[in-house]
Amino acid sequence: MSYLTTIFAFIFIIFISTSVQNGGGGGGGDSIIISPDLISFQNATFWALFVGAVLAFVLGFGMGANDVSNAFGTSVGSKVLTLKQAYILASIFETLGAIFVGYNVTDTMRKSVVVLSEYENDPKALLFGQIAILGGCSGWLMIATFAELPVSTTHSVVGATIGFSFMMKGISSIQWWEVGKIALSWFTSPLLSGFISSILYLVVDISVLRKEEPLEAGLRVLPIFYFFCIAFNTFTISYQGSKILGLESIPLWLAIIISLLTAILAALVVHFVLKPRLSSWIHRKHTIAVVRDVVQRNGSILSHPQLPIINKRLEFDGKIRTHLDGSFVIETTHSLPGNNYITIPLENDKKNGKQICRSISEVPEKYQGNVFNGNNKLRKNRNRGISEAESVLSVTNYVPQKLELSPRGFLHWLLPAHDRKEDAKTLQLFSSIQVFTACFAGFAHGSNDVSNAIAPLTAMLAIYREMSVQQKEPTPIYVLLYGVFAMCVGLCVLGHKVIKTVGQRMSSIHAASGFTIEFGAAVTALLASKAGLPISTTHCLVGSVVSVGCIKSGEGIKWSIFRNVVFSWLVTLPVAAFISAGIMLLLKFLVL
Repeated sequence: MSYLTTIFAFIFIIFISTSVQNGGGGGGGDSIIISPDLISFQNATFWALFVGAVLAFVLGFGMGANDVSNAFGTSVGSKVLTLKQAYILASIFETLGAIFVGYNVTDTMRKSVVVLSEYENDPKALLFGQIAILGGCSGWLMIATFAELPVSTTHSVVGATIGFSFMMKGISSIQWWEVGKIALSWFTSPLLSGFISSILYLVVDISVLRKEEPLEAGLRVLPIFYFFCIAFNTFTISYQGSKILGLESIPLWLAIIISLLTAILAALVVHFVLKPRLSSWIHRKHTIAVVRDVVQRNGSILSHPQLPIINKRLEFDGKIRTHLDGSFVIETTHSLPGNNYITIPLENDKKNGKQICRSISEVPEKYQGNVFNGNNKLRKNRNRGISEAESVLSVTNYVPQKLELSPRGFLHWLLPAHDRKEDAKTLQLFSSIQVFTACFAGFAHGSNDVSNAIAPLTAMLAIYREMSVQQKEPTPIYVLLYGVFAMCVGLCVLGHKVIKTVGQRMSSIHAASGFTIEFGAAVTALLASKAGLPISTTHCLVGSVVSVGCIKSGEGIKWSIFRNVVFSWLVTLPVAAFISAGIMLLLKFLVL
């Protein structure tokens, strides 16, 4: 990793050098007069750019391993995405979020934490201070990542900024009012995210999950979910949009029209194109899962009087064919007439006297067979087989929740039943939605947290080019892309560590709850990005995980894991500040 960091930092510095020599990439072919003082300043600080680029890559690497993992942790935890799929989608949508929305937060981080006038006559100190910021943040992030703790990069950057400036110029060099507003958002963001996710989960539960036919209910509301997701996302992109892409001048009314038209078009496509295909895919996948779980595990089927083979077994060879008419045929060593489903009832459960019998298809069946359960080896696995088959078939035992006219009765009706078993086919429907919301969450994370990695490097470039602390230049797009690339590398190398903490260890997450968690966190992060507030996406996601987990079942939260996460949040700012102050003290004696 160290070799990779050095190589890309070197390439990045070469690009910067060329850009500086050409006047910062602007002005066409106009000649630019550079003062001797600026030349002397650049010669004295050029090495710092290289060090800053290396540390920015390390910080981006740590963010990818830690913060990006938070965005996709719930999708991997609910088994909607594999790690490889999460890596690919994260790389794409983190990049888009950084380019379309991320510039606002970058400006806040590099201009609003310290009092720039304190460094008016000492730009070199502010430039070297960015090295201290990058060093403090990247050091703490890497420690937290190896400890598998989902810490906040925003906390780290703000803490490191306070640490270096306090060391150089004292307490008066920090804009405490701005820091206070940023810190307040760290507490309000998980509450807001948790509130949005909780409300959405209750809506999903009441309108879909607790219905007698939850899959059909889910298919009916599917276009509505996509409508709101796409409308909100399109609005955040189009209204006061990216200065880099020239979208900042779009008026409010036009942004609303664009958002509504885009969302309506998407909802129509979902209703007429995606929904029928999803329904067919879910039923097909469910049927194949049942057949493989019940039949292939036991190896054969006892014959039924209606079957052509009497008093013999139909040996299963492990293949399932799909016909053009949509039917499934279990291939056996014997031929079966017609292209019909085979219903597989399990034998009587003699322990409790109940008949466990579930069909693999809702259409009338002409042929039936019993799962072979005749030898000792299979008999030992019988109870486990019944349990696994029940899991695949999702026997929900539908019981309506009645509304009683009392506060306790209303609360009992509002909250989901903790002992209810969710329908597997409905969860498969939400898995398709969660792929979309995972990308939505990645976009939101890129819009907010990428700025943390590249804000110090952007400040270094601006000071280096102008020898001024005012940093009037906008954030260059190549710096955004450099930060995104570093994050993607970190995600692919170490991201699996934190993904397990957020997506698997803190709470039990299925596709429906994962969808609401990611949507709430993404909405909160995008709202903050539009306001220029550098909130913690980590806080948003963990707040949503805890809130939805408490609604599902308070016992479903692993509070020991949650306590460790909160502790890591509390120590992040002071630890990053301490490391940054130490680096700044060293630089003060060596180069200032």
